[in-house]
Amino acid sequence: MLVIWCLSPLQGQELPFDGKDGRQLLLENFRPRPTLKVPQHELTRAKFPVVDVHTHFREKFRGTADELDAWVKLMDRNNVAVCVSLDGLAGELIDEHARLLWTKHRDRFAIFANIDWRGDGKMNQPATWDCLRPDFGRRTARELAAARAKGVCGVKIFKSFGLSYKNADGTLLAIDDPRWDEIWKACCELGLPVLIHVGDPAAFFLPIDETNERWEELHRRPDWSFFGPQFPKREALFEAFNRVLARHPKTTFISAHVASNAEDLAEVGRWLDEHPNLHVDLASRIAELGRQPFTARRFFLKYQGRVLFGTDGPWPEERVRLYWRFLETEDENFPYSEKPFPPQGQWSIYALNLPDDVLRKVYHENALRIIPGLREKFDRYRLTRPDK
Repeated sequence: MLVIWCLSPLQGQELPFDGKDGRQLLLENFRPRPTLKVPQHELTRAKFPVVDVHTHFREKFRGTADELDAWVKLMDRNNVAVCVSLDGLAGELIDEHARLLWTKHRDRFAIFANIDWRGDGKMNQPATWDCLRPDFGRRTARELAAARAKGVCGVKIFKSFGLSYKNADGTLLAIDDPRWDEIWKACCELGLPVLIHVGDPAAFFLPIDETNERWEELHRRPDWSFFGPQFPKREALFEAFNRVLARHPKTTFISAHVASNAEDLAEVGRWLDEHPNLHVDLASRIAELGRQPFTARRFFLKYQGRVLFGTDGPWPEERVRLYWRFLETEDENFPYSEKPFPPQGQWSIYALNLPDDVLRKVYHENALRIIPGLREKFDRYRLTRPDK
């Protein structure tokens, strides 16, 4: 704990800003302990088998094959049938990722490819990037076809697309640039859904000041802030993505993190109403959803066929199990993370108590319907575990 001392006006002695005996307290040292007494149901496994469509087994998992075995045991304990790794990358790197995940556990993992926008270009010289060559869309479509033949079942687009990737003149690549239409068309023809991260939380586009509800998080990670003239407006990113949805109605899109707009579920609902090809995942957004439980529950019930389960993991088992508690129970005022200091905001969450038919759709049915190749993996999981 960081302790700063102040001078007592009565005794002339130094006193710490530690909050004790009514003294001043530093915000970063505030650790309130709720006194609320309500029922608690700390679930240890999901009620129905789960397909986690949003995991990062290259970016976040740095372990060995033995450590992967341990993760699969965690999946078993929690009734997670399949994890979709969104970090397949492209070309031979897909083969490398497959060797890690599929050598022993092919039925437990699926892989999404990524688009190599830079190619052999230099990181800080956008003019050298492959995506600026006139035949990029055609070549990417061919590479995606090759990835599909290897068993890849989708494409993941990271948030740098729209926020940091640049044209030769220094302007940002636009999400709805016609140059990428050939890629979205190829995904449709190949049956590959596109899981895309557009924008970020609303607070990340606001000043880092005393009014920002995620000040603590942005204070720790100022590089996550997209406030300023060098960044596009959040609303402009959403508008560009919706134009892509309209231009490619037969391509299946999954917008990550509740379309990066979990703070405004009414708006997300309007997007879903306008674009039947749009779906959302809930990865890393139970913090936002759980502080608006009535609105969130209505959203899940109305769009039960369009919401996919995701965690953004791999996470510690304590955090994974918070998802079961959030979706299945009616618990009140519980943490959304295992960390002692809330990573996204100073609040607790409230559970949704979803009906079983909705849980089944969110946990696996929606994913099995729109992501190719998952059904076989899922069915084999069920066959080996008849009690599931």
